[in-house]
Amino acid sequence: MTNFTNSLEFAKQLDSQDSLHSYRSKFYIPQHEGHDMVYFTGNSLGLQPKTTKDYIQQELNDWATYGVEGHFLAKNPWMSYHEILTDKTAKLVGALPSEVVMMNQLTVNLHLLMVSFYRPTKQRYKILCEAKAFPSDQYALQSQVKFHGFSIDDALIEIAPREGEYEVRHEDIYKAIDDNKDSLALIMIGGVNYFSGQVFDMKSIVEAGHKAGAIVGFDLAHGAGNLKLHLHDWNVDFAAWCSYKYLNGGPGCVAGAFVHEQHHRNTDMPLFAGWWGHDKETRFKMDRVFKPIESVERWQLSNAPILSMAAYKASLDMFDEVGMDKLNEKSRELTAYLEFIVGEINKQKNNCLEIITPKVNRGCQISIVAHGQGKALYNKLIENGVIPDWREPNVIRCAPVPMYNSFEDIYRFGEILNQLL
Repeated sequence: MTNFTNSLEFAKQLDSQDSLHSYRSKFYIPQHEGHDMVYFTGNSLGLQPKTTKDYIQQELNDWATYGVEGHFLAKNPWMSYHEILTDKTAKLVGALPSEVVMMNQLTVNLHLLMVSFYRPTKQRYKILCEAKAFPSDQYALQSQVKFHGFSIDDALIEIAPREGEYEVRHEDIYKAIDDNKDSLALIMIGGVNYFSGQVFDMKSIVEAGHKAGAIVGFDLAHGAGNLKLHLHDWNVDFAAWCSYKYLNGGPGCVAGAFVHEQHHRNTDMPLFAGWWGHDKETRFKMDRVFKPIESVERWQLSNAPILSMAAYKASLDMFDEVGMDKLNEKSRELTAYLEFIVGEINKQKNNCLEIITPKVNRGCQISIVAHGQGKALYNKLIENGVIPDWREPNVIRCAPVPMYNSFEDIYRFGEILNQLL
């Protein structure tokens, strides 16, 4: 829709036509002076589904009732609990069931996967990533390079936006791949840049990387639950993501990992082993020699964190019910309306706001430069019932999440921001 109106009546009209609007009532929304806050930080921590408590309580009840026998007698037996998440998670990220597993935390998974997929040689040792990636990614990549005895300045290729721009041009990525095709070992990019909200063309990056002889992996912390992904069809080698942002799993919730099936039977691939990655049929024989599962599950180390997985399952069931097609459709409408509202504010405030997120290559997030403003603006937004995200020196990140945000949220945000400016 392009014929937007900056009015409460119009926003409510859009909400009345929204087929997903009822899902808002399925979440707890922080309160401010007796009213729902405008919560735009689902890209940092998603809101809590009201069913989460029941999902966790089920496991607490079974723990109280069965003790250790809950591994076999619980309503959702703990021995195989992670397996009940597999099919819906695979559907969520466009993968085969054998290619996904929920385990550990995001950066832990990235390190475990790079043990297998970053195997530098004297000839091929470089890693290509986007500049200003999320710091944890940068730290992980830097430490991997140093661990293997290479210099960060030499081995790490960081692709930045051009001078005066915020979006990384894909032609610059492809040129860097081609320029380093003889020395490039790994491409590891965030599917969505956390700062600008830019979505990268993952399919084309995989194709270019493989043509150059490199392995290609993605950090999908801001992609899973936000974008329609096709990890299997894109031939992505590996990926990892957290579940506490768009996937509403709760703070520090269990993370996800993907490894393409083409790698599952590679017996020469090194990995850090743990007993939960051992062949299930012989795991409890406590064999001395590790026999890996022929799926992504071989990268598991320890048994499943059941309470964390229960919280994730509460949201996952909701995602499976709605589907990413509907969520993406509403996401496009929400961000388009937010873009319109920012434009309306600029008409009154001398273009003091600048959207740096691409119009097309984006998901739920809109990043806004507030020219001439400091963090005091962010603090005032909080005081007035808006929770966005602030990134230095003057960027407001807003993530209108289709599962629980409304068009009225966007209108209210615009009214409050306009008054504060």
